[in-house]
Amino acid sequence: MPKLKKSKSGAERCGSALGLADQILQGDSVRVSGRVKSRSRTLEEDQEYVDEKLSRKILQQARIQQEELQTEFGVTPEAKRQPATQLTLGRNLSWSVAKQRRALDQATNRAGSERETVRRTTKRRRGRQGDDVLSKYRSGKLPKAFKIIPALSNWEQILYLTEPETWTAAAMYQATRIFTSNLKERMAQRFYNLVLLPRVRDDIAEYKRLNFHLYSALKKALFKPGAWFKGILLPLCESGTCTLREAIIIGSVLTKCSIPVLYSSAAMLKLAETEYNGANSTFLRLLLEKKYALPFRVLDALVAHFLSFRTEKRTLPVLWHQSLLTLVQRYKADLSCEQKEALLELLKIQTHPQITAEIRRELQSAEPRDVEDVTPAMSDD
Repeated sequence: MPKLKKSKSGAERCGSALGLADQILQGDSVRVSGRVKSRSRTLEEDQEYVDEKLSRKILQQARIQQEELQTEFGVTPEAKRQPATQLTLGRNLSWSVAKQRRALDQATNRAGSERETVRRTTKRRRGRQGDDVLSKYRSGKLPKAFKIIPALSNWEQILYLTEPETWTAAAMYQATRIFTSNLKERMAQRFYNLVLLPRVRDDIAEYKRLNFHLYSALKKALFKPGAWFKGILLPLCESGTCTLREAIIIGSVLTKCSIPVLYSSAAMLKLAETEYNGANSTFLRLLLEKKYALPFRVLDALVAHFLSFRTEKRTLPVLWHQSLLTLVQRYKADLSCEQKEALLELLKIQTHPQITAEIRRELQSAEPRDVEDVTPAMSDD
């Protein structure tokens, strides 16, 4: 029978169709087979993982060899060294916690000191920036950072970083407006006494008059009259160094602004109890000229204030006589008989060529408050 011809593969068919040179080049190159042998993969897996039984045998043989070596050379295995001090679990934990706590406290203190340093540096930098702005301010808006100072608990420290003594008069007015409207009366009193009053007195002493912006600041500060009297008027009178010029300029604010009677009454009561000077008489006269309906307690204190000069040997200034004349003119109908007689006796000791006669005339022409009007009964005859 004839032999069956083998079917040639596609590669062989393609090779027969190629030229002789191409076939030689293909013969030099390595042909990549499409078949992947699984034998190598199984060998790698066998080399990577050792069977459990085999590993047990290996460890057993290693242990036997180690024992033989130790027996041959007379080496005994070292016993476990016991710790010198045995601490219980609770002590170990407490010691560890205490150590960690100390480390945490040190880190916290270090971080706190660093934050404090940064905070102080930032405050100084912002204070210098605010100082630069307020020392050159003329008009316009103030920095927003300055407006939030009254809301801070340590507003005094931050305020002094801006150096209020270097502010312009316009900046002082704006600051007074902000602090008056945002601070409580007690805090506003401190601002008036520590910042506004020294600046006003320095300006009057240097220029013999008061800047318009500072005068406006005094008027704006009267928005809180209690703080104004406690922070400006009373400290000025109690200082003993208030000049007549300062009393006239600051007192003119009282005449141009409306002040509740209770605050003015308390101020007059306090002025009557302080040591006398020319500024006291000026402020008393200006407050009396506002014609308040004063309580009898305040009137009695004012009369006692003037009667305390019966033993005064020195010649009293004209301001004292003017304030006494204003009291008699405004409140002569509210004086008692004893007070009128005491004041008439005072006029014999403390006299003035023109004013004393006017005071005496006012006292004699008024009816005292304790005289009852007695009307005669009508008869039926």
